[in-house]
Amino acid sequence: MDKRKIKTDDLLMINTLGGLKAAGYKTKPVKQELRDNLIQRLKRREDPFAGIHGYENTVIPDLERAILSMHDINLLGLRGQAKTRLARMMTGLLDEYIPVIEGSELNDDPYLPISWYGKDIVNKHEEHTRVTWWHRDDRYTEKLATPDVSIADLIGDVDPIKAANLKLPYSDERVIHFGLIPRSHRGIFVINELPDLQARIQVALFNILQEGDIQIRGFRVRLLLDIHFVFTANPEDYTNRGSIVTPLKDRIDSQIITHYPKSIAIGKKITQQEANIKQDQCNQISMHELARDLIEQIAIEARKSEYVDEKSGVSARLTISGMENLYSTAERRALKNGSGKTAIRIGDFAGVLPSITGKIELVYEGEQEGPGIVAQSLLGKAIRVQFENYFPDPEKARKKENNVYKPIIDWFGEGNHLDLLSDLSDKDFRKALNQVPELKKLAENIFRKADQSTIYLMMEFALHGLAEHSMLSKNHLESGLRFKDLLSSMFAMPEPGGEEDDEFVA
Repeated sequence: MDKRKIKTDDLLMINTLGGLKAAGYKTKPVKQELRDNLIQRLKRREDPFAGIHGYENTVIPDLERAILSMHDINLLGLRGQAKTRLARMMTGLLDEYIPVIEGSELNDDPYLPISWYGKDIVNKHEEHTRVTWWHRDDRYTEKLATPDVSIADLIGDVDPIKAANLKLPYSDERVIHFGLIPRSHRGIFVINELPDLQARIQVALFNILQEGDIQIRGFRVRLLLDIHFVFTANPEDYTNRGSIVTPLKDRIDSQIITHYPKSIAIGKKITQQEANIKQDQCNQISMHELARDLIEQIAIEARKSEYVDEKSGVSARLTISGMENLYSTAERRALKNGSGKTAIRIGDFAGVLPSITGKIELVYEGEQEGPGIVAQSLLGKAIRVQFENYFPDPEKARKKENNVYKPIIDWFGEGNHLDLLSDLSDKDFRKALNQVPELKKLAENIFRKADQSTIYLMMEFALHGLAEHSMLSKNHLESGLRFKDLLSSMFAMPEPGGEEDDEFVA
């Protein structure tokens, strides 16, 4: 009888080896389980890796082919590319429950025990051997490779106390304290950041991957381990911490290269799915698509910035934590002003900066600039790129007789300036923007069907965009921003004791 035709509830009622045989239950290797269950999912047109976006035509097909080939897998890519999540999702392709010999620390198959304990129990009790059921979620083991990981951690070591108590020689399997890998028998074992594992520890994995042998303090133990190995690693050329030794790499059947989102649309989908935005924040704060675009554009600019180490990568966690901070910035502002509801502003992106500085690794030039200045620069570049997706190109507009930006630039050229403080109430925010002639008209002409919240967001965005295109000056105050004429800003002497503490001009 095919075990898939036995109902799960009926299976869990079986508690002896004889009962398994009477029910016609057959066990299979873990890689065969993964293969068979993937085949069933594909036939039913189900996505075994639902929630992983951007890999539909690249990584996931490679991963499915590797599972069908029953290969051990190395997921190779920079940080924040869902490598560990892919590995964890593979447990969904295991059978929901499998039987193990009761009391076995190596999860022995009742039909084919590998440990001394398991073999002894089956020899003594035969059909009456007690079995328990092991859920697929418990069949996943994960270890982060660090330089202090030892062979004893992964494979095991001789326990001298056990040897003395049992009066057995060290060569006897019964005195071994098994490590994580033997205890993962019949499951999935993941080693994250494999290059960080010392070379001598990597060498110890050779025979486990190939023949199933393990050696502990020179004693050869033959264990036919049934494990599906998944490794994750940064590209070797991108790390100075270590590398995967060539013979081990040769024994890993499939190496699959991951990547960052290839479009802003995919990035937004990932961020929206992963960001922990509270329901009360969603109810209180509205967010225009522009803000989502800017968050993703910051990550894109960081990945190609000369100040950011491209070998380290820029994790998707930058956009996720950035989105969370963006909501919290608007929420804090609304709470301080006693507002019921509010909308995200460009000025709120000041709250995203801590999410950037902690997620990028700077090269030497960036370290000289400082993480705060680099983060500001990345935000500025993101605004510049996205501005042209919403407004006419300022460079082209400058060459036209009816330059739509001229009345705004001229107002600032007359010596006027505009302060947009971070915690302004919505009423004061709109009042401040209304000071600039023709600014609202510009936004209304371009976004004809937009509501007032969007209009004022775009008015603010227009000022930021013009500053990033070097048509206005944008100065950082202690608690906000000051927009003024570019030339007057360049030639003006700093005011003693003034509010301006640093200036950033695009």
